[in-house]
Amino acid sequence: MTEPTLLRAIGATIMPGFDGPTLPRWLAAELEAGLGSVCLFDSNIADPEQLRALTAAIHGIRPEAVVATDEEGGDVTRLHHVGGSLHPSAAFLGHQDSPDATEAVGYSIGTQLRAAGIDLNLAPDADVNSNPRNPVIGVRSFGSDPQLVARHVAAYVRGLQHAGVAACAKHFPGHGDTAADSHHDLPVIDVERQVLDARELAPFRAATQAGALAVMTSHILVPAVDAEFPATLSPRVLAVLRDDLCFGGAIVSDALDMAGASGGRGIAEAAVLALGAGVDLMCIGSGNTGDQIAGIRAHVADAVRSGRLAESRVFDAAHRVAVLATAIDGLRDHPAPTVEPAELDAAHFWFRTPVAPVAAPVLLRLDSPGNLALAHTPWGIGEHLRPDLDRWLPGAVCLTVSDLAGLRAALAAHAGRPLVVQGRDLGRVPFLAEAVRMVRHERPDAIIAELGWPDPSGDVDLATYGAGRGASISLVRLLASGSNPRNP
Repeated sequence: MTEPTLLRAIGATIMPGFDGPTLPRWLAAELEAGLGSVCLFDSNIADPEQLRALTAAIHGIRPEAVVATDEEGGDVTRLHHVGGSLHPSAAFLGHQDSPDATEAVGYSIGTQLRAAGIDLNLAPDADVNSNPRNPVIGVRSFGSDPQLVARHVAAYVRGLQHAGVAACAKHFPGHGDTAADSHHDLPVIDVERQVLDARELAPFRAATQAGALAVMTSHILVPAVDAEFPATLSPRVLAVLRDDLCFGGAIVSDALDMAGASGGRGIAEAAVLALGAGVDLMCIGSGNTGDQIAGIRAHVADAVRSGRLAESRVFDAAHRVAVLATAIDGLRDHPAPTVEPAELDAAHFWFRTPVAPVAAPVLLRLDSPGNLALAHTPWGIGEHLRPDLDRWLPGAVCLTVSDLAGLRAALAAHAGRPLVVQGRDLGRVPFLAEAVRMVRHERPDAIIAELGWPDPSGDVDLATYGAGRGASISLVRLLASGSNPRNP
C-alpha cells in the first residue's frame, strides 16, 4: 500500500477537537486529506446560527466527515452550555422510569442536533452507577439497577437514531463502579467476570440490540478481563464487545488526552495501542492543534512500518468509520423537525417530607468543583434563572458559597429569611457534607435540596436528580407552590 493511502486511512480514524467558533485552516486541510471526524466542544458553539455555519463548513469540505459532540441532556450539554439544558438528566429519567419518556427525550435531543448539522451524539451514558460516590458519572447514569439502565439506554438510542443522529453508548465496559475520575487517574473495576457480565454489560447489550451505531470505550482497568491495559487499549476487553455482545458498529475511544489513556505514554502512543486493540475512531480531546494531529498520524504510520501495528487493522478501522458515515445518512430518510423539550414534572423529584411554599427566599448554593464532562455550564438555581425567579419567587436572593466561613457569614446575614440550600453530591464531597451539618444545626427550618446523585444516607429534604436548567426551573416552581411527598 502506498504511503499517501496509508496516511489517509490513518486520518480517517482520528477525531480531533479544536478551539474557537470557526474552522481553523489546519483542520480544513486535515478534512481535505481525509480526516474521519471532528468533535465539537463548548468553545466551538456560540449560538445556533454560528453552529450551523460551522458544521456546514466541515461538511462542505468533506461531506462524509462525522461531526460529533456530547449532548447527554441534563448536566452534560454542549448545545446549551451557555445557559443550561432544559432536557432532564438520565438519573431523572431513570427515577421516573418511563421508557417512552426517555425515548421522547432522545428524539428531542436528536432533532436539535440534526438541525445543528451534528451527526454523532456521544450518548447515552450506559454506566450502571452502582457506586453512589462515583465522582464522574452520578446523574449522568439512568440508575444503579442494571435492567433499569438497560431499558432506558435502549429507549434513548431508539429516540436519538429515529431523529437521524447516531447514538454512541458509553463508557464501555462500564464506569459506574469507580471511585476515581479517568480524566485524572486510572480507575479500576475489580469485580468477578460474572458480576461484570450481569451488571456492567447489560446496558451495552441492550444498546447493541437497539441498533446503536457506535460504542465509546472507557479508560478503566478491568482485571477480570485484562489486568495490564485499560479498556480503550485492551484487545481482550474490546473482544468482549465484538465477540460476546456481537457489536458490529464503530468503536469510539474516550478522549485520549485523559490520564487514564495517555498518562505515562503520551497521546500518540495511546493512539497506536487503541487502534491495535480494536478502536476505530479515536477521540483525541479538545483544543487540539495541527502539529499535534500530524504528530499522531506520523507516530501511527511509524508503528505500521515497524510492524507494531498491523496495516490491515488501520484499514479495517477506516472502513468502519466510512460505514458509520453511510449508516448516518441512512437514518435520515425522513424529516425530523426540531422538538422542544417537555417541562420537567417536579412530581418525579424525591421528597423526604412535604415542602411548604416559600416566599422571597435566600437560595444558597454550596459550590464545589465539577468534572471536565460538566465543563462550565451554569447549574442549580442562580442569577442565570433570574426571569424565572422574578416570575415565581419575587424577591429571592441568590448566593454561592465555597467554604465554611462563607457559609457561616451567609447564615448570619440572612437569619430572618426562608432558606433553601442546594448542592451537588452533598454526601460525597467533604465540604458539602460538613456544610449540611452546619445548616441543620444553625437553621433546622432550611430546605436542603440534593441536585446531584442522592446519597442513601444523606440528610436532605428533596432530590432533583440533576442540576441542569430544566430541573432547576422545576425546583423554582416547586418552591413557589409547595409539594406532596413522593418516596423513591
